[in-house]
Amino acid sequence: MAIEQDEDGVFVAKVPSLPGCISEGKTRQEALANIKDAIDGYLASLKKHGEPIHPR
Repeated sequence: MAIEQDEDGVFVAKVPSLPGCISEGKTRQEALANIKDAIDGYLASLKKHGEPIHPR
């Protein structure tokens, strides 16, 4: 996972091993909490659709 601050001051969190799993927050802590929720949703969606989880 990587968290970086963009040019507008927003913290953007990405999970490179889960393509498209991106979230953001006004603070680093908020971005971290949001990406944890995004990861949970991402994995639940894979499971629901019978898709395998392929770590990179």
